[in-house]
Amino acid sequence: MTANAERRWTLKGKKALITGGTKGIGEAIAEEFLSLGAGVFIVARSAPDVSARVEEWTAKGWEARGMPGDIADGHLREAVLARIGKQWGKLDILVNNAGTNIRKKTPAYTPEEYDSIMKTNMTSAFEMCRKAYPLLVSAGGGSIVNVASVAGMTALGTGTPYAMSKAAMMQMTRTLASEWGPEGIRVNSVAPWYIRTPLASGVLGKPDYLAAVVAHTPLGRVGEPEEAAAAVAFLCMDEASYITGACIPVDGGFLARGFSPP
Repeated sequence: MTANAERRWTLKGKKALITGGTKGIGEAIAEEFLSLGAGVFIVARSAPDVSARVEEWTAKGWEARGMPGDIADGHLREAVLARIGKQWGKLDILVNNAGTNIRKKTPAYTPEEYDSIMKTNMTSAFEMCRKAYPLLVSAGGGSIVNVASVAGMTALGTGTPYAMSKAAMMQMTRTLASEWGPEGIRVNSVAPWYIRTPLASGVLGKPDYLAAVVAHTPLGRVGEPEEAAAAVAFLCMDEASYITGACIPVDGGFLARGFSPP
């Protein structure tokens, strides 16, 4: 890599907030950002996990902070953004990664389960965007990346509420990109297919299910968290300064395949 490329292919000096930042894709995003020079603030439900990740990263000389709690809780969202405002006075990057799922047939969902999925996956992302807006403006513009899913683009059997929440997240991405573009705030999303994460471990641990996933993926394998993280990092770089309102599938070619006759 040339010296000029090193200056450009970086997140040095950026300040980033990542929800769901202790496991799976969120953890990989945080590590990618930190390795590229960003300061990172993570939020996740488990206090021990948050403490462990922050301690591990700061031991490497990286600028890492965090706060435990449920991002679906409005009071926590307010507290997180208040602390970031006090510590940094701005925010360059927001990654809405926190998510959950309950796999059931549609008639089997309770109202409480539906509300839980929508609040965690969609409402929290919407509210984080709204509440982070002043800090992004203070940064002179910034980047939001919403971690959606191919389930928001095609039927997968993952559960209707989950698919609905991810489709809504992608539409929010397009609408905010249009609304906030004049202020220099870019809004994009990524749509992973099956990535080897704790959230997917239950179904990927079933040999027949895993075989079916691999058979429907042109690259012939499940994705790794680092591969999704790389796409998120690129979208947050100044190198991606003319990209907004986009959704990048991180799916091994799954969406492109269509019908493949035997």
